[in-house]
Amino acid sequence: MTGPLLYARSRALPLTLAALAGTAAFAVWAAGRLDAYLDPERRVPIVALAPLLASAVIGTSLYSASDELDRTAVRPWWPRRLAQVAGLAALAALLVTPAVLGHADTFGAPSVVRNTLGCTGITAAAAVLLGARLSWLPAFGYVTAVYLGSHGTRWGAASVWAWPMQPGTQPGAWAAAMTAFALGTALYAVRGARPERARG
Repeated sequence: MTGPLLYARSRALPLTLAALAGTAAFAVWAAGRLDAYLDPERRVPIVALAPLLASAVIGTSLYSASDELDRTAVRPWWPRRLAQVAGLAALAALLVTPAVLGHADTFGAPSVVRNTLGCTGITAAAAVLLGARLSWLPAFGYVTAVYLGSHGTRWGAASVWAWPMQPGTQPGAWAAAMTAFALGTALYAVRGARPERARG
């Protein structure tokens, strides 16, 4: 096996890709059940929760079973880590987008892309701080709190802190999500996931 294939296998990327496809299929199915064509506001659960599930799937692939070998490798790991997070985030956004086609100015594809990138950034940062197995937890807590506590909150400062619940055209929401993605991805690319010791 060549280097990239070994890297993909060590990070369980084939299983991650299958799980992302399953998440996207579930999002499309769920969106069809909401009758969102009657009212774009009905898409809010999909716009908030599908990217959250996709980022949790991505977080599981950030685990390294051989962090000692990673640290002693001759070649730097940051390009592979960067490509892994950025590639999976882009693929996840692309796969989940068909669930919310149309209504780009409200809760359409731009909202899903933004939320997928933002949640992935939070998950990548959490993998560095908490480890890959718990990397889903901060994004889950944040998005759930915003989902439950910011209904109808739009514009102004709310568009920054409540970015997962904002329409797709909000500049403040995009700035917050892209900042989270850039910082989280950069942190993971440089540091890698926190080593997790075997329980015994």
